[in-house]
Amino acid sequence: MLIGSASFEESEDQGVSFVLNLTERKRAEEALHHAQAQLAHVTRVTTLNALTASIAHEVNQPLATIITNANSALRWLARQPPDLGEVHDAVESIVQAGHRAGSVIGGMRALFRKTTAVSVALDLNRLIEETRTLVHCEVIRHQILVQTDLAAELPQVVGDRVQLQQVLLNLLMNGIEAMKDVTDRPRVLLIQSRCDAAGAALVSVHDTGIGLKPQAEDRIFDGFYTTKTEGLGMGLTICRMIVEAHVGRLWASANAPFGSVFQFTLPPAHN
Repeated sequence: MLIGSASFEESEDQGVSFVLNLTERKRAEEALHHAQAQLAHVTRVTTLNALTASIAHEVNQPLATIITNANSALRWLARQPPDLGEVHDAVESIVQAGHRAGSVIGGMRALFRKTTAVSVALDLNRLIEETRTLVHCEVIRHQILVQTDLAAELPQVVGDRVQLQQVLLNLLMNGIEAMKDVTDRPRVLLIQSRCDAAGAALVSVHDTGIGLKPQAEDRIFDGFYTTKTEGLGMGLTICRMIVEAHVGRLWASANAPFGSVFQFTLPPAHN
């Protein structure tokens, strides 16, 4: 409570007194402070959830590769006689996937902590071919035809190898998943590289899958938005973050007559 009084200059025997009840103001301030504390807590929890979901999403792919190759190794060992050559190849793939999982975690930590990425000059065409081999098992399993149309004079780009390969891997896996239930047309995954009008390296991934619904086109890159029943809604969000961190752009559009096209650009290394 605040009490005050003052006299008038014209008449010293007259004045005004006032009493202000500050109880409601105090309550409002306390409520505001409580709301701010709650908001800060929600922000921390949301950030932690986002980071956890992102790492879970990114590590899931190498873990799935490890499980697939481990099962293959067991089948080759069960043969009479065991095919030790195939077992050796499967175990090598397991080791590579294990190293990749570690690299993904390191790359994700650097991305979210905004630390300096390990940037080197990269041949995108070579990175595309290497990433293509990582989805070979999924391509065979879902009977998908993979085509590449890579520009011979594609400029090199500067970037983090692990992060950019993760972008490619996500886009390829999304295309595969979009086609796995298609039965009325060929399942074709087309990977193209070009030099766009501005001199940037342009990579596009075309599929003949179910395509994007009109309402999804504007939200497909939003965090935690997903059109998959088991999706986390973080893959494309992370892809856009990585591409934009490399001063590039990522977008999606419809593929005629069926499917979707995901494209991204990266500036050439000499810029």
